[in-house]
Amino acid sequence: MSDNSTPAADVPPDRLAINPRSPHFDSDKLQRGVGIRFKGTVRTNIEEYCISEGWVRVQAGKSMDRNGQPLTIKLNGPVEAWYEDLGDDPPVAKA
Repeated sequence: MSDNSTPAADVPPDRLAINPRSPHFDSDKLQRGVGIRFKGTVRTNIEEYCISEGWVRVQAGKSMDRNGQPLTIKLNGPVEAWYEDLGDDPPVAKA
């Protein structure tokens, strides 16, 4: 492996969700701790993200849908993700 490449296991997936009902949920990756930077600001309230499409979903207040799930809104902008268990300078996934 050369110095300028990173193993795929060290970069979070393109799309990930914290809701177990989502097809993009992966508990093993979430347990590592995923940091998200959206529009240059580190965010801790992200429900789901997609790096290649450039959006995140955040909870819309305390509103719930008829199934008891939080209502979310989709925000568009540049998204970056990294694993928090890799220390201070982890490889960052971005579009």
